Amino acid sequence: TGITFRDYSIPQIQEYLQKASGGHEPLPEALFWLLCTGEFPTNNQFEDLQSEWRVRGHLDNDVINYITRLPKNSHPMTMLSMAILYLQKDSKFAKLYDEGKISKPQYWEYQYEDAMDLIAKIPRIAAVIYRQKYKQGHLIAQDESLDWAANYAHMLGYDQFEVKECFRGYLTIHSDHEGGNVSAHATHLVGSALADPYLSFSAGINGLAGPLHGLANQEVLKWILEMKRELGDHISNEKLQEYVLNTIKEGRVVPGYGHAVLRYTDPRFLHLKDFADRHIKNDPIVDLVKQCYHVIPPVLKTIGKIQNPWPNVDAGSGCILNHYGIKEYEYYTVCFAVSRALGCMANLVWARAFGLPIERPGSITLKWVEAKFGDHPEEK
Repeated sequence: TGITFRDYSIPQIQEYLQKASGGHEPLPEALFWLLCTGEFPTNNQFEDLQSEWRVRGHLDNDVINYITRLPKNSHPMTMLSMAILYLQKDSKFAKLYDEGKISKPQYWEYQYEDAMDLIAKIPRIAAVIYRQKYKQGHLIAQDESLDWAANYAHMLGYDQFEVKECFRGYLTIHSDHEGGNVSAHATHLVGSALADPYLSFSAGINGLAGPLHGLANQEVLKWILEMKRELGDHISNEKLQEYVLNTIKEGRVVPGYGHAVLRYTDPRFLHLKDFADRHIKNDPIVDLVKQCYHVIPPVLKTIGKIQNPWPNVDAGSGCILNHYGIKEYEYYTVCFAVSRALGCMANLVWARAFGLPIERPGSITLKWVEAKFGDHPEEK
């Protein structure tokens, strides 16, 4: 299946996790329970977690004022990282550790407390950033009758049921991808030094902001729009093939295709495609994404050095957000970060529960580099 959540595939979590009334998409609250326990929550457990996040999700005015005073020309991911760092003053783990009031077996309990606070607050933080940067600072109050993902969509300014469903699925499938990706590993690395979850996840956000990681979804949309400007509205398969080959000849990658680990179509892309098939009709950009799915892999297969010609999740995620009116593509990675908080926080709590040691990468010297890769005249 390629990507699993505690050994369950995306189709399985879509089937077994709780859903909104009338909805088809899994709810992130239920996924977080699965990530923390390895079990699907009962309805009572799900509702208890949902209620707890509503209580913990309140933002004090000083936090909102801090965000709204950040420079508007800052990248939204920079603003998110800074806002998470500002919350660090409220870390329960850091306070008790500094006071010497907790022992190692208790570390995970207070990391969990911080993780729960961070997850509960991050949709509100992300929404304030969006409304401040792109909507003249007109903030929208949270609606405590809504689930975590739907409330995020509401605070952004999108109240259609279909958009809320999109966010429910999006925030679920982007949440976790083992520990080897940059954002998850950066969070784990910083956390291994016993940094609290705010410091740790801020580091993960900074890694996610890189163009080879989370920023790839906006690169896909830019590439698609450039293609449409150059080739027009009705692009034949032949013209698309030619455009892909020209992109590669120019020394550029085809954004949204290939993956460092997967060697077939990313199941998260297939989930988004299934969502689009059910909900999105006659959108030229989404239709072009689907056309690319059929045309691009055979082209990339002809290029020997490309090991994985298949689409990853970024090939479709930004284009679906664009369909629903979220045109500010540099914000897309913030949505990714809101989701990734679920997986990073669950893994961080488990790391402290297991008592994992500080992570120390190996090192090399310049002499080793010269011996390994330098010129060796005697071998000529």
